[in-house]
Amino acid sequence: MVKVIVVDDSAFVRRSLTNILERDENITVVATANNGEQAIEMAKKHDPDVITMDVELPRMAGWTALQHILAENPCPVIMVSSLTREGADVTLRAMELGALDYIPKLNTGSMPDVASLESELCSKVKALARRKAFMRLVFNRNKTRGKESPARQASAPVPAVPAPRLQFHGVGRQLFEVVAIGVSTGGPPVVQKVLSALPADFPVPILIAQHMPAAFTGPFAKRLDVQCAISVKEAEAIERLKPGTAYICPGGKHLRLENRSGTLTGIVTEEPKEALYKPSANVLMETVGIALGRRALGVILTGMGSDGLEGTKVLKEKGGSTIAQSEATCIVYGMPKAVVDARLADEIVDIDDMAGAILAHFSK
Repeated sequence: MVKVIVVDDSAFVRRSLTNILERDENITVVATANNGEQAIEMAKKHDPDVITMDVELPRMAGWTALQHILAENPCPVIMVSSLTREGADVTLRAMELGALDYIPKLNTGSMPDVASLESELCSKVKALARRKAFMRLVFNRNKTRGKESPARQASAPVPAVPAPRLQFHGVGRQLFEVVAIGVSTGGPPVVQKVLSALPADFPVPILIAQHMPAAFTGPFAKRLDVQCAISVKEAEAIERLKPGTAYICPGGKHLRLENRSGTLTGIVTEEPKEALYKPSANVLMETVGIALGRRALGVILTGMGSDGLEGTKVLKEKGGSTIAQSEATCIVYGMPKAVVDARLADEIVDIDDMAGAILAHFSK
């Protein structure tokens, strides 16, 4: 049974989220809180497996309460955010501090929102609850050693600060013309870790399908652009791709690669509209494989489900190569597991070594 605390200043939202969660026979809501200070006390008292935390709370902001909980009584935290630019900025900041994921905030009286959220929320809660054991292990180990554990270290193997940038000295054995990355749950800090370690003269473009709402992808790209030596931007409708630039697919759409007479072009499209995930890692990997064959490198990072599996099959059939994130360093070992279990991964790499593994294919 997964124990959850629901934190929100709205009685309607607390009641709605509680009802959604407790419809799942494997989840129980052990407490609710209406402000950040109360959330900290409830976390100490009930030792939950997961907390859902409103970004905007009275008396203490959600991201401030998050820091206290991760420093004193760490467990997985899912932020509840409005799907706005302001909500995106605060939520992405919270993920850098240690929150593992986010869900959209319910609108008062909006039952369609409740229905659409139920499957996603329960799946995330059960998947992220498994992360608690790792968080406590790191926390207790540091406590035993007399070290004060940073909140981010306690929650995931991704530091809050950018990783040291790797050196690159010209193209050696450049086998690939593009790097395609598929990622979902727990992705933002992981993507930051990989991209921030790459040098400004990285020799090929990087295409990224991160499961994320439309209001989030622009702010996400801008944050990364500040933190990274390479350029990072939200992909536009038609992009003539440039080396040393990462393109984030806009939320709610797909990013396809086309090879137009030798010119690599990124195309943002709504097709296929029936795709379960938008952006879809399947669409990205498939089109990259078709466009470039053996000159395509796919990377599958942390995420629930198996998005990216079918696209990776095509990429591999066309001669491309694939790197999967290791189970030990995934927030949720779903998407990489699907690729590994299908024996499609050429390499399985810890996230700390992912940038180096990518760069190794281009170094002398």
